[in-house]
Amino acid sequence: MSGGALGGGLLVAGTTSDAGKSVVTAGICRWLVRQGVKVAPFKAQNMSLNSFVTREGAEIGRAQAMQAQACRIEPTALMNPVLLKPGGDQSSQVVLMGKPVGEMSARGYHGGRQGQLLGTVLECLAELRGTYDAVICEGAGSPAEINLRRTDIVNMGIARNARLPVLVVGDIDRGGVFASFFGTVALLSPEDQALVAGFLVNKFRGDVSLLEPGLDMLLGLTGRPTYGVLPFRHGLGIDEEDGLRVSLRGTVRESNVAPPVGEDVLRVAVCAVPLMSNFTDVDALAAEPGVVVRFVDRPEELADADLVVIPGTRGTVKALAWLRERGLADAVMRRAAEGRPVLGICGGFQVLGEHIEDDVESRQGHVEGLGVLPVRVRFAREKTLTRPVGTALGEQVEGYEIHHGVAEVAGGESFLDGCRVGSVWGTHWHGSLESDGFRRAFLREVAAAAGRRFVPAADTSFAGLREEQLDLLGDLVEQHADTDALWRLIESGAPQGLPFIPPGAPA
Repeated sequence: MSGGALGGGLLVAGTTSDAGKSVVTAGICRWLVRQGVKVAPFKAQNMSLNSFVTREGAEIGRAQAMQAQACRIEPTALMNPVLLKPGGDQSSQVVLMGKPVGEMSARGYHGGRQGQLLGTVLECLAELRGTYDAVICEGAGSPAEINLRRTDIVNMGIARNARLPVLVVGDIDRGGVFASFFGTVALLSPEDQALVAGFLVNKFRGDVSLLEPGLDMLLGLTGRPTYGVLPFRHGLGIDEEDGLRVSLRGTVRESNVAPPVGEDVLRVAVCAVPLMSNFTDVDALAAEPGVVVRFVDRPEELADADLVVIPGTRGTVKALAWLRERGLADAVMRRAAEGRPVLGICGGFQVLGEHIEDDVESRQGHVEGLGVLPVRVRFAREKTLTRPVGTALGEQVEGYEIHHGVAEVAGGESFLDGCRVGSVWGTHWHGSLESDGFRRAFLREVAAAAGRRFVPAADTSFAGLREEQLDLLGDLVEQHADTDALWRLIESGAPQGLPFIPPGAPA
């Protein structure tokens, strides 16, 4: 395949949320870039607490940042012009072109604001299509959400306006994939159906020959082919947006199964606070041989932990109340008093401080913190969005900051932008643990404080592991999808004459 036609495009939709749209989009992007195609990702509207800061200081979904990495390009706000960050009480912060523009209820957003953003979304997509050979777009939820179709700007709304062919992804591991494919098409209007080119089966286990009769029947029923059957693969630690890749009280699925280098393993317990954001901060820990990471919600689950992490959250005061209600706050304070390791990141850093003044996020004013770090936090209306670099524990560190809370540090040892007291560390920096040298130095400190004979591996490269995972996604597409047919779709659009499947969308 050569460089392709200018402005080719494809919308990867799904039968449900978490059908695999993000990873399939990344896989198609990595497959294309390996063929010499200049490609970019795009998601018009994203609802996620898992976000990232671009080099120009714009906040976008981490899934789009990961997809940009799959394309081997820098992420920009153009790739995710609208980001919704849920904050509870049926409202979300609206982030437009990387900057917050206010809070809005779901009713208010879908009642008019969403439609007003269509022009911005289409301009961003047009700019990307004018720059790249192909733009692979990701939908949200299902394109057959008939209650939201009138104001849709991320599924068929963007496909119709930009004349994008649509590939519908279904998670067969959940069951019911044939009904989901058929029903998705049958609930769309004739104009929308004309853009749905076919299907892609995701997470298949077993003998594909047993599936093929069903795919033939689906073709007969809908007039649309299946472009590939991607097998289920363990170990795809790729950033997602809508849900955790963990089960509560279970280990992170991507935890490395390699044996520890030293004599002991290191156990990490992550408090599963409400509105948890950027839970991917601990992925780099889980990538280390001998480090076991699990998410917890009970104080007894901290007892055998060598390190407790309080992660970021969109609701710092709400998370603080939750920690107290659960008895986790007392357990964390006891740990701190005993010199046992605790790490607070962003909102988790803020709850470890002495007190919080919040007239912005929770609007609860003065709230007492856990008091284990000499820090006072005041919430500012303007959000801090930066990509800091620095040193800690004698190592270079890179990170990114996304927060309204401004910390006034009044003691302790300097630690990134926060502080350290004994074996309690706090920082606003997300992503710092992805810096390999710093992560190893930090784990050595944790192991020493915990009395564990744990030794971090000398050669673990988190960036290298991420590249391997992206290449694996590209391999899945290349080996298990009809790539010639996919390229024709991207280059030429949906085939003409696709049949209408009744009943279609309600009036």
